[in-house]
Amino acid sequence: MVTVSTSLEAVRTYHHGDLRSALVDAGLRALETTEIGDISLRQIARDVGVSATAVYRHFPDKRALLVALAHAGIEKLGEAQAKAAGSASDTSAFSATGRAYVRFALAHPALFRLIFTHLPPAGDTVFGESLAARLLHDKAAAATGGNAEETRRLMVQAWAVVHGLAMLMLDGQLPPDDALIDQVIDPATLFGARR
Repeated sequence: MVTVSTSLEAVRTYHHGDLRSALVDAGLRALETTEIGDISLRQIARDVGVSATAVYRHFPDKRALLVALAHAGIEKLGEAQAKAAGSASDTSAFSATGRAYVRFALAHPALFRLIFTHLPPAGDTVFGESLAARLLHDKAAAATGGNAEETRRLMVQAWAVVHGLAMLMLDGQLPPDDALIDQVIDPATLFGARR
């Protein structure tokens, strides 16, 4: 007689046909309580209820998993920004996406840091082809009348401000204060007139 050891937890955790997505989801959950350096492929396999060898079919090493988590994270950041923009007026949507960026970083500090340590350098697209990058481009293009040079300048400027603010708060240099986020990312005073 052959017996198969399958715990009820494993059956509940992994029951669909997309193991890669289940592993990424488990990795994202692990980042909420585990330092990046302590993430383990074996633990992710246990969390999903599969063997460690099953994980290696999708992620040959830990770095590959972390890159996949970073890609998932940048998409989640874009979703948070899109939601913020969708509930703001047209004139405040650009700053709403910036405030959402900082608030996402504060809500998901390990994932936020992972995004920018494991995605390739952004180059000309500022920070890639993700939803977050497309939102930034579209809002900057609308604010500059579509002028390519001014759009790029505004994209870099806006990203530098919100990323810098997020990092200052994450590193404890500034308090993680909602009122301060709103004050700093205020479209009326942020960029001012160019001389």
